[in-house]
This record gives sequence, C-alpha cells and structure tokens, in this order.
Amino acid sequence: MIDYASARKAMVDRQLKARGIRDDRVLAAMMDVPRHLFVEEPLGREAYDDNPLPIGEGQTISQPYMVAIMTELLELEGNEKVLEIGTGSGYQAAVLSRLCQWIYTIERLERLSSRAKRTLELCGYRNVTLLVGDGTEGWPAEAPYDAIIVTAGAPGVPETLVDQLRLGGRLVIPVGDRFTQTLKRVTRRQGYTTSEEHTGCRFVDLVGRHGWTER
Repeated sequence: MIDYASARKAMVDRQLKARGIRDDRVLAAMMDVPRHLFVEEPLGREAYDDNPLPIGEGQTISQPYMVAIMTELLELEGNEKVLEIGTGSGYQAAVLSRLCQWIYTIERLERLSSRAKRTLELCGYRNVTLLVGDGTEGWPAEAPYDAIIVTAGAPGVPETLVDQLRLGGRLVIPVGDRFTQTLKRVTRRQGYTTSEEHTGCRFVDLVGRHGWTER
C-alpha cells in the first residue's frame, strides 16, 4: 500500500521548498491536493515523482515544481477570479481552487475536460467552472480576471488574454518555440504591460487561433 500522504510531504520538501518555493499557501495546497487521483491508476505510484506524466490525448500533467512556481507567480491572496487555459487532468485547477475564490478553466479536448470534471467533483472542489473550447480566445463572458495561467507553450503572448486581465492582473505563460519555452509573467498596467522572465521550461503546444496550429 502506497503512503500517498508521505509521498506528498516528500514532494513538497524535496522538490518545492528545496527549489525556493516560499509561499506557504501554495505549499499547503500542494500538500492538500491528492495528485495521484489526477493520473491513471497504473501511474499513481509515480504521481509525486519529479517529472510530468502522460494523461492521454498527447497531453501531460505538469511536473509538481512547475505547477508550484506558476501558481506562486500568480500571487493569489484568496479572493481572486482566475482563468486557466488548458485544464488537462484538472490538477492545476484543483491547486488553484484552494487559493482563489473561483477558477474558470478551458480545455479544447472534450474527453480530458470530462475526466477532469469527474475528478474535481470526486475530490470535492466546487469552485471550478469548466468549458470546452479554444483557450487562446479566453473566456470573455467572465472577464476581467485577477490572474490567468496558461499551461501550454505559446509562440507569443496572446493579446486576447492580456485584454481579459483587470488592471494589475497577472498572466503566467510559457513562451518560446515548440521545443523550449521561458516562463513569463505579464502584468497589465494602464495603457501598457510589464513582463518578467523566469525559468526555462517545456510544455505541450498551446493550440488555437492565437497559438500554434495542430500538427
């Protein structure tokens, strides 16, 4: 029998704290969310390893550290409305649900969205709304957002997403070519944006009208 609670603690201590994740709320959320329930059962024993894992449809659940650093860069305090582009397994949305008031999440693949919805409901995360569609268009009907997170690699920063941020809102997104990206945080200001570069990374393609075309 796998001791998942101990595996989560080891993940937080050795992969997150050891690499500089300091936000106590992010660490607590990563300790709380049962990552093993967001992968297929045969991969459960690998759920807390230091790497991404396949979830089907050519997609992955991100490495725990990448989930943590992207979440930390959003600087959430608890009362925010957040948009996620790329629901995938639902794990990132689950972590965010512990840290904000409401999370809206878009997935272009219906099968993944349906599976994520079932898992989120099973785990009792109720402040999540899911949509199947082109995430690069954002979700204008619910804008503006305090924060937007993109969990796929983009060729550039989609202006459609920046436009859906409130003033002072943060967009965290991997930007680069189809093989390597740099994690960026873009903050919307009055009439302009500021941008910071953080760690290198590699994500699956952000496919859509304002991203990559499907291969």
